[in-house]
Amino acid sequence: MFDQLTTRVLRFLALAAAVTGGTLVAQVAPQSPTPAAQAAAAGAPARYLPNHFSRRAQMYYEGVWGVDSLAVKWAESGEMVRFSWRVLDPEKAKALNDKKVEPALEDPQARVSLVVPSLEKVGQLRQASQNIEAGKSYWMAFSNAGRRVKRGDRVNVVIGNFRAEGLVVE
Repeated sequence: MFDQLTTRVLRFLALAAAVTGGTLVAQVAPQSPTPAAQAAAAGAPARYLPNHFSRRAQMYYEGVWGVDSLAVKWAESGEMVRFSWRVLDPEKAKALNDKKVEPALEDPQARVSLVVPSLEKVGQLRQASQNIEAGKSYWMAFSNAGRRVKRGDRVNVVIGNFRAEGLVVE
């Protein structure tokens, strides 16, 4: 069996040499290291930043909560973290818009739970109305005093029974 494998490998190499004109040495141009490679070499943790949810998670949020396009973004130089979503079914999405429920943004890595601040003249920093409409986007802002939540962190948003886990802060 070993002889057959060796024969196949040698045949493959001979074919590859014939196709490439006899040179089997790969030529690679030197490149400068990317910022991510430099950070990894410096010992900084590498962060995986997915673009969106899995199809199963997307179907769950659409079917159960009537929302999609969930996003968490770093805002106001990191002093605020903004959570936004788009309503597909206003009846199902009412739970996210309930002013009586206190939302929280949890960051297990930083071991913090952020709240929506309430300003004296403005009120809570969240968009809430009696009549939510399909197709419109809504948001709420969480106070990130001390900038404990960073870009690239995976966070959970909890609003009553609604729970979105593993959202990446952009």
